[in-house]
Amino acid sequence: MTARARHRFSTLALAILAGATLLLLILFISLGVWQVQRLHWKQDLIARVDARLAADPVPAPLPAAWDTLSEATDEYRKVTLRGIFDHDDETLVKAVTELGGGFWVMTPLETPRGTYLVNRGFVPPERRDPATRPEGQMQGLVTVSGLMRMSQPDGAFLRANDPEADRWYSRDVAAITADREGPVAPFFVDADATPNPGGYPVGGLTVVAFRNSHLSYALTWFALAVGTLGAAFLVIRHGRRQETR
Repeated sequence: MTARARHRFSTLALAILAGATLLLLILFISLGVWQVQRLHWKQDLIARVDARLAADPVPAPLPAAWDTLSEATDEYRKVTLRGIFDHDDETLVKAVTELGGGFWVMTPLETPRGTYLVNRGFVPPERRDPATRPEGQMQGLVTVSGLMRMSQPDGAFLRANDPEADRWYSRDVAAITADREGPVAPFFVDADATPNPGGYPVGGLTVVAFRNSHLSYALTWFALAVGTLGAAFLVIRHGRRQETR
């Protein structure tokens, strides 16, 4: 290969390398900036949820406010309800908790303003039949305190809810309450740890935790950007040395 041909090849290779390096830098830096934005969003979310958890309970939203509710503004808000449980229409949803595997007991609470679905708490498999926990089937007017939770439609990973077979893997409010008449709140309430007579269901098992790895992800993307730039520099320097020989 002549000197001119080698020069042309070197120039073309340099241009390809520069283009690839620029594209990778744009990609890695963009992903790093996105993760920084996600970090700020997650920190703001955690701060807002912590403030809700530290606040005093308030009455659960009435039907007029249901259309304005959202996960961003209302998830984990502490609320109170007063009504009568419809135990004949309770639904068991598969659950894995610190107490082991079993079921959430989802029970409609009838109030003068509408129906609210309440997650009364956890029962192990041997207590799934209400007949095994009669003391906990409270009758008459009751007061419930707990955390507002948004509906969980469709089911769990690789496990779809099957209403016809009464198999539930997520707390899908609309599906669980589909047959009820009158207004039904679009959210459910996780009951707090106030003991139920007889010990079951066990409330207060809501896990409020947010994974926050965005900073490490951002640093990884920025490190890849720096590494790409360093690798390109080394390749170019090596090529220049070869040309001078």
